[in-house]
Amino acid sequence: MTRPGLRDPGVKALLRGVYRAGLGVHQRLSAATAGGDGQPRLYYGGARAGDRGGPKVKIAKLASAFPEHRWSYNLVYVLSNAPYLPPTALRRLKGRAIPIVGNQNGVFYAAWYGGDWAGENRRMAEPYHLADHVFHQSEFCRRAAERFLGGREGAGEVLYNAVDTKHFVPRPGARDATAPFVFLVAGKVQAHQGFRVEAPLQGLAAARKQGLDARLMVAGNIDAAVLGQSLKLADRLGVGAQFTHLGPYRQEDAPALFGAAHAFVTANHNDACPTTVIEAMSSGLPVIYAASGGVPELVGGDAGVALTTGESWDEMLVPEPQDIGDAMLRVAENHAALSAAARSRAVERFDLGAWLERHRQVFQSLVAGRHG
Repeated sequence: MTRPGLRDPGVKALLRGVYRAGLGVHQRLSAATAGGDGQPRLYYGGARAGDRGGPKVKIAKLASAFPEHRWSYNLVYVLSNAPYLPPTALRRLKGRAIPIVGNQNGVFYAAWYGGDWAGENRRMAEPYHLADHVFHQSEFCRRAAERFLGGREGAGEVLYNAVDTKHFVPRPGARDATAPFVFLVAGKVQAHQGFRVEAPLQGLAAARKQGLDARLMVAGNIDAAVLGQSLKLADRLGVGAQFTHLGPYRQEDAPALFGAAHAFVTANHNDACPTTVIEAMSSGLPVIYAASGGVPELVGGDAGVALTTGESWDEMLVPEPQDIGDAMLRVAENHAALSAAARSRAVERFDLGAWLERHRQVFQSLVAGRHG
């Protein structure tokens, strides 16, 4: 159980500062053993593997093929959304010709970050520009980075997030047309993102008014206030009995979660490259999505239904409830074709094996180049 004091933002900031300082000391101490040629030996710069949260799951995937070497490393991998290694340590690594590979997710901007987003971007920009190679998680991520972090002189490419398509698979058998159609919302929903649950709820009510026997499941770390408001909204809309909150889930439980649904819904604005969308597609779930950010790149034109919202850096643009309801009807009516297209697209474009192989190619090239 988390101690109450650790939830305080000030305490968290202090602990992060201590952790980062410790990583700086570690980098100095590891200088004597770091470097060398041969196969890539990665250090993840303080980012940790785990089964919850995007950065932790990504490190776990990488570490399955590239185990961490905290001392005898010859390459450093840094994530923009897990920026633990201090810039001073990165500059020392750069000075010793240790290759740095960055994984660039989103940036900070006024529409979703209420604090000093410009200052956060300045902090993010330094490792971004120090990296020898950057993997942008989507074209949207690259475009956002160029806008808010500045143009890079080093190498880079778009490499979408990936999933194990042999692990996330469609449930067997045809859908029972007499059973309720189940929509799923999954992921982390923060206090300022209540619309990610409320908009699908309103869409559910609209779809049910048009005759669709449907349910909505929500899973993940949902802010308590958001959940409370959503439960009240569901009752007001008359869909309280059709709304289920499943709570947080571990990565090992994700395939069963997606297997219990028929389609996935995301109303998030400017989402960079959500792995939950790819997990849903690999599981054969069509995706109803706000057409902003990197999600249109993932879903394409035949694996779901886009909801026109526009793109803004200054305000959140949320799909209209009736549009969501209409999309729910379309997905239910064309489920078989959309499901097959979603699965096919995930296997062809977002399989974990190809993602790891591209990392391997870049790692080997950088390590060889250091001694070439």
